[in-house]
Amino acid sequence: MERSNTQSIAEVIRAYLKESRLEKPLKERQLVQSWETLLGRSVARSTSKIYLKDGRLFVHLNSSVVKNELYMLQDEIIKKLNEAAGEELVKEIVLR
Repeated sequence: MERSNTQSIAEVIRAYLKESRLEKPLKERQLVQSWETLLGRSVARSTSKIYLKDGRLFVHLNSSVVKNELYMLQDEIIKKLNEAAGEELVKEIVLR
């Protein structure tokens, strides 16, 4: 018996995520978790809280020096984060 409608597990999972509207929240979560990888350990150590809401990335920092440095590099960071996500998820960064 041959099956003509076969799909890989990856295709089925992608279709399910897209259909159930979980694809974007999952990408947002992966982006937040990749903060240390993308910006480095020293920035991650100074970060106490990070979350994404409505295209705005909120970053709570312990160091005013790191905060100032990130403020100066905001456009580059947004570009880097969106490239890693594969789509425009971050439109603005709010540093606190």
